Amino acid sequence: MSQHINVLDMAREQLAVAANFLDLDKGLHSVLSQPIRQLIVHFPVVLDNGEVQVFEGYRVQHNASRGPTKGGIRYHPEVDLDETSALAMWMTWKCAVANIPYGGAKGSVKVDTKKLSKRELEKLTRRYVTEISSMIGERSDIPAPDIGTNAQVMAWVMDTVSMQKGYTVPGCVTGKPIELGGSEGRTEATGRGVVVTMEEAAKVRNLDLSKSKVIVQGFGNVGSTAAKLVEESGATVVGISDAIGGIYNENGLPVHDLFNRYSGRDGGIREYKDAQPVSNAEILEMPCDILIPAAVATQITVDNADKIKAKLIVEGANGPTTPEADHILSDKGVFVVPDILANAGGVVVSYFEWVQDLQNFFWEENEVNAKLTRIMRASFSEVERGMRAHKTDMRTAALIIGVKRVAEATIRRGIFP
Repeated sequence: MSQHINVLDMAREQLAVAANFLDLDKGLHSVLSQPIRQLIVHFPVVLDNGEVQVFEGYRVQHNASRGPTKGGIRYHPEVDLDETSALAMWMTWKCAVANIPYGGAKGSVKVDTKKLSKRELEKLTRRYVTEISSMIGERSDIPAPDIGTNAQVMAWVMDTVSMQKGYTVPGCVTGKPIELGGSEGRTEATGRGVVVTMEEAAKVRNLDLSKSKVIVQGFGNVGSTAAKLVEESGATVVGISDAIGGIYNENGLPVHDLFNRYSGRDGGIREYKDAQPVSNAEILEMPCDILIPAAVATQITVDNADKIKAKLIVEGANGPTTPEADHILSDKGVFVVPDILANAGGVVVSYFEWVQDLQNFFWEENEVNAKLTRIMRASFSEVERGMRAHKTDMRTAALIIGVKRVAEATIRRGIFP
């Protein structure tokens, strides 16, 4: 992440734009600009070599007016309280845009998971969850996977909470393995939602997907799923990058082969030789019709926005585009599907998983995917109508919808006591 860009300032700047459109009461704007709870924890973990290392972690709940808070747990060496708070705020708007009954939250631990063994990772997870256990629960705050975490980590979260309760609590976390109450379709949900909104945006912009070239920055869960589904949609993936770097071939890349043979290897997808090697920064500027930034925040900035050649950007990551870059892209006529709409598929299917856990009644994958697709299309259509009505861009339109729903819920509930 760029060190000079504070993502919490960025999130608050976006809120201010929506508040201005809505003529939001000053006091209410102040309420929505602050998280309701921020917890910082420092906890020790005994490493395999017997040494004790102290880690720093966070859990932030932004707003609970519309229901329990919801948000992923991120393991990354550069996380901090401001980033975690910004992600929690974006999660609030995301849930409201998709119209599911959650508020936003986020958790994180400052750690490089590549330096931990599996046993160390498990011990870190269980101790972190124990430290934040006063905040999380199936009716209060429900975590999920994010960067650096996965279904196995969520299984440890669920087991830790269950051990403390004395009975199994599957609904306390989503993104779990199927065997432990996870939902069919959850792993692919965020990437699937990105591609559904891409298809809807292509219709609006009269882009023929069969003739479109797509670049995906990031080849983790979201990026790899999106790339595979993009290929299945008939478009051509010409560029992909992972944490190590990227590759570009204007004639197309074999996405499934790259995922199966090169993903997770030490050299990453750069080991594939039938393509031009490029950096993570350069891949954003390569020729394409559609760009999917699916890595980390603040990738498209004032420094590179004018060099982007894509006609359509679909944000798979959270906060990949700064407000200054938004203005440049808008002036260039680039159509941006914002993160709080484009990548909402993950929390939508997390909501499905939670509902299934509470009912102890599970759905088939085709049912999950059909419900997800319907919600993503309806949300896109609503935001697009808002964009036309307010004569603004998609991000502002999405923020107006999300902020308005949260503001109305807050007003209806009133201020206790």
